Amino acid sequence: MNERLESLLKRYDELSLIIQDAGLVKDQNKYRALMKEYSQLGAIHEVNAEIAGLAGQISDTRALVQDEKDPEIKELAREELKDLEQRYKDADDRLKFLLIPRDPLDEKNIIMEIRAGTGGEEAALFAADLYRMYSRFAENRGWVFEIMNANETELGGFKEIVFSISGSNVYENLRYESGVHRVQRVPATEASGRIHTSAVTVAVLPEADETEIDIKPDDLRIDVMRAGGPGGQCVNTTDSAVRITHIPSGIVVHCQDEKSQIKNKAKAMRILRARVYEMEEAKAQAERSEARKSQVGSGDRSERIRTYNFPQNRMTDHRINLTLYKLDLIMQGDVAELFDALKLSAREELLRATAS
Repeated sequence: MNERLESLLKRYDELSLIIQDAGLVKDQNKYRALMKEYSQLGAIHEVNAEIAGLAGQISDTRALVQDEKDPEIKELAREELKDLEQRYKDADDRLKFLLIPRDPLDEKNIIMEIRAGTGGEEAALFAADLYRMYSRFAENRGWVFEIMNANETELGGFKEIVFSISGSNVYENLRYESGVHRVQRVPATEASGRIHTSAVTVAVLPEADETEIDIKPDDLRIDVMRAGGPGGQCVNTTDSAVRITHIPSGIVVHCQDEKSQIKNKAKAMRILRARVYEMEEAKAQAERSEARKSQVGSGDRSERIRTYNFPQNRMTDHRINLTLYKLDLIMQGDVAELFDALKLSAREELLRATAS
C-alpha cells in the first residue's frame, strides 16, 4: 500500500507540471483525461497531507501530555489527543479507500433491463414503479435517460422495459441493482385487501463502445416485423420492429419502441453489445480469485437482493442487512443512502481482500 501511495503521489507531481503546458488544450480528449486523473490523484494528495498534519499535531500533543505540570492543561491536552487520534484514524481509512484500484467499469454508462417475474399484473405494475424510482434518481443526478424498448400492459405496468442511463459514474452507483426485487403489498387489482408477494428482475449492463466489442455482421440474423402492443399510431401497421439474434452466443434482442426501423436497429445493437460485453465480463470474473467477489453480490440476476414491504413502509437489502423505514421516499427516487451503503460495503470487502 505504501509503494502504491508513493507511486501515485509521484504521478500527481508529474501531472502538476504537465497540465501547466498551454498547448495541452489543443488535444481536448487528452486534456480531459489528464485533468480527470489529476483530480482523482488530488484527492489522495489532499488526504495524505491531512494525515501528515495530524501526525505532527499528535506528536506535539503527546509531548504536552507527558511534560505538562498543570493538571488542568494536561487533561485538556489528553482530550485533544483523543480527538486528534480519531481524526487521524478517519483520514487513514479514507486514504485506504482511495488507494483501492478503481474498477474501470465504474465510469461507464449503463443499459438497465427490468422484467416482471412472478405475480402477473402486479409484478408488471411494480416493474413500472421501479422504472420510475430509477428515472427520478437519474434526473436528480442530472443523468441522461433514454427508453430503448418497452412492453407495456393495459393497466400501465411493464412486462419488460429496457433503458439507458448516461452520466458521471453511473455504473458505480447502480451496478448492485442486478437481481430479484421482491415486493409485498396489496395490489391495485386485489379486491379483498390481501397482501401479495411478487417479484421483478433487474439487470444492469455496462454499456460497451463499438471499439470494445467486435460483433461481425456475419454473426447476426436480423428480422423485421410489425410492432405489437396495446395500440397506438404505427403499431401493427409498419414493419418497424427489429429482432437481432447473435448466433455465436444465442443472445436475442427485440426493439420496437421507435417508429423507425433504422432507429430500432441502432438501439437493438446497443443492447446487444451491452449483453455480449456483460457475458465476456462474467467469464473474466469467473476466472478471478473467489476472494475478490464483493459481499454485496456478484450481479447474478437470479439472486434475491431486496424486499419492498409497503404495509410497513420498509425496504430491506438482504446482502448488507440494511433496513430503511422510508419506502415511500425510496420509491420517489430517494435512494442515495441505500446506494452509498452498498458501495461502502463493497469497498470494505475489497479492502479486506486486498489486505489479506
